Amino acid sequence: MPVVLDNPVAVRRAAMDLLARREHGRAELSRKLRQRGASQDLIDPALDRLAEEGLLNESRYLESFIASRARNGYGPLRIREELAQRGLPRSEIEKALSEAAVDWSAQLREAWRRKFAGRLPVDARERAQQGRFLNYRGYSPESINRLLSGRSTEDW
Repeated sequence: MPVVLDNPVAVRRAAMDLLARREHGRAELSRKLRQRGASQDLIDPALDRLAEEGLLNESRYLESFIASRARNGYGPLRIREELAQRGLPRSEIEKALSEAAVDWSAQLREAWRRKFAGRLPVDARERAQQGRFLNYRGYSPESINRLLSGRSTEDW
């Protein structure tokens, strides 16, 4: 039986349940609560209180999201777009990406090594295939070209 989110206590409890599973951004949490039937008049004060208490924290969410996606082999371009689609301000996204303790060139090499066993492309078709995969993963064309041309990491 679904829980009715028609009072502040129910909205807070639902928000805390979502936050207990993983970090959320304010816009994402608000959207999920609306989908569960809560009105915006009840959501805003509940989220304000959670933010005051430190339970809802955008910078912590950004840090967690970036680290998680980077561990899964995604690059900064893809992560930036995913965060923008979740309603986060571009300035905060850029700040979080620049402060992230991620070696993007190492992440790129690791994603490439896992997918292509560290084999440089031997022809244009293979190069295009590898390039498309890495581009889809969110790495810059310049970084991809350096990697696929076999230049040493000191050039990065």
